[in-house]
Amino acid sequence: MDPLQPRVAIVGSGLIGCSWAMVFASGGFQVKLYDIVQEQVTKALENISKQMKELEKTGMLKGSLKADQQLSLITGCTDLKEAVEGTIHIQECTPENLELKKKIFGQLDLIVSNDVVLSSSTSCLLPTKLFTGLKHVKQCIVAHPVNPPYYVPLVELVPHPETDPSILEKTYALMKKIGQSPVKLTKEIDGFALNRLHENKEGIISATDLDLVMSDGLGMRYAFIGPLETMHLNAEGMLNYCDRYREGMIRVLKSFGTIPDFSGEIEQKINQVCVHIGIL
Repeated sequence: MDPLQPRVAIVGSGLIGCSWAMVFASGGFQVKLYDIVQEQVTKALENISKQMKELEKTGMLKGSLKADQQLSLITGCTDLKEAVEGTIHIQECTPENLELKKKIFGQLDLIVSNDVVLSSSTSCLLPTKLFTGLKHVKQCIVAHPVNPPYYVPLVELVPHPETDPSILEKTYALMKKIGQSPVKLTKEIDGFALNRLHENKEGIISATDLDLVMSDGLGMRYAFIGPLETMHLNAEGMLNYCDRYREGMIRVLKSFGTIPDFSGEIEQKINQVCVHIGIL
């Protein structure tokens, strides 16, 4: 590996972790794929190799590098300190369990530098639940992808109240560089934007970015598969999906509040955006 190439670390080598590793490698980044069990790391690297070679055969490989070149950028390890050494960005991809993720970020907090971005792929855990109390909280952000990130480019960027604005901008630029479609949320909210698509009365996300949530996110996925098949494929079957995400789904549904009246200031703002981009 070239020591001058930028490095990123992926913490967790499941479906999301593998997909993120492929996305970063397609952008020319060195990738350290970390997991606690060597067998899991080996299996993940084998799956990535198989996928990339198949993608190259079908002409669907992302990036300008050949499959073998991209694969040479991805290595695995079971030592967290080794994984994050010299990285500019850490993407956590462990299971959707608050205590597990807090444990991981607690460990990272002790070993990372003061300029690396600490990012979580969580789909519904709030940044205040994940990052509050960390020494490096200003460097923390949620970068929630749509599964699988390799095929669906949308990434929701959700800052902690103490996140330095430069971290949001740095993460936004990085996601654009590797071919993703990032959208910025001004503050955290249950379900982020993706899981509460219709509600923007609090100014959580711009109207332009809200459209991207559908056009570069949900719309791309739902053009091929429906919500129930998505849930089944997002975990080890539907029962496992409900077990993983039940608590978060219930919390999000309860937070929707009153039905907006689709009038007033928000109506005018959305109309202005539509006029600006030529919809009206």
